[in-house]
Amino acid sequence: MAPSPPARAGAPSRRALLAAALAAPALLHPGRARALAPQRGALPVTPFRFRLGAFEVTTLLDAAAMIDGPWPIVGEDRTPEEVAALMRASLLPEKRFRPGFTPTLVNTGQELVLFDAGNGADGFIPRPNGGWLAAQIAAAGYAPSQVDVVVLSHAHVDHIGGLVEAGQEVFPNARYVIGAAEYSFWAAPDRRAAAPDSLERATAQVFARNLAPFADRVTQVRPGGEIVPGIHAVAAFGHTPGHLAFHVENAGKRLLVWGDCAHHEVASLAHPEWHALFDMDKAQGAATRKRIYDMAATDRIAVVGYHTSFPSVGYVERQGGAYRWLPLTYQMAE
Repeated sequence: MAPSPPARAGAPSRRALLAAALAAPALLHPGRARALAPQRGALPVTPFRFRLGAFEVTTLLDAAAMIDGPWPIVGEDRTPEEVAALMRASLLPEKRFRPGFTPTLVNTGQELVLFDAGNGADGFIPRPNGGWLAAQIAAAGYAPSQVDVVVLSHAHVDHIGGLVEAGQEVFPNARYVIGAAEYSFWAAPDRRAAAPDSLERATAQVFARNLAPFADRVTQVRPGGEIVPGIHAVAAFGHTPGHLAFHVENAGKRLLVWGDCAHHEVASLAHPEWHALFDMDKAQGAATRKRIYDMAATDRIAVVGYHTSFPSVGYVERQGGAYRWLPLTYQMAE
């Protein structure tokens, strides 16, 4: 690099010239007060859309709130300090986080398929901070009446709470798809007799209200089962007895919609062996995470993670004996 020419004696410095330029408007318009731009607050979150072969995929944010965690939601069997240390090393708040709640629409060109139905009015994140699905579907250019298939990864309230609004079906023209083991478990009469204030009892009550009444339109699937052409169920048991992920493929492009195989994009992947608070079978949940993450990393397949940060699309990379979430950037751009 060539050296800067020496300043002429008596010439103003660059700093002085800059200061003069900044002061010029006031000199040209003496007495005029400069209006301060008002702060506008957070911008609304819009749906995120990309192509998968001939399919069109849209992720929808159903809720956004900072909550306590990630311990014990992730790392229930660890100390709070150990989880906090991981957050600190990852430049994240140590005791607060904002999970995604991300239903996904797949338009195959023949059918409009919705994966999971969000919180509804009184879900895990109630209104006004959650239960946005219908509005997000409208923002994506659709109406709930256009949804042909509602696919449910499992029956927790933040996935089936949005099926019914004020006693009315939100998706009146849709058929429902859920794992056979999941449906059988929550349909058992003794589930509602579980301990008061337990997650099991609360889930059974929501299931009885939001899904059981439409049993004649429910298809129960098993791992490997086809939902519609190009979409198949994948075993992901442990979080609940019949929890499923879903493989979406068209024109050689692949996507894994993995439901609740992660509750935090850092902690869950860095330590898949850590117990998750909401897993009903802790050991099987951990084994499922390792298997699903390994598959996603090996196949270099795009993923929609329901609880990862919106737009909740990314990839999984091996990192030593663990894994790392890589958010989508422009990999799906055309």
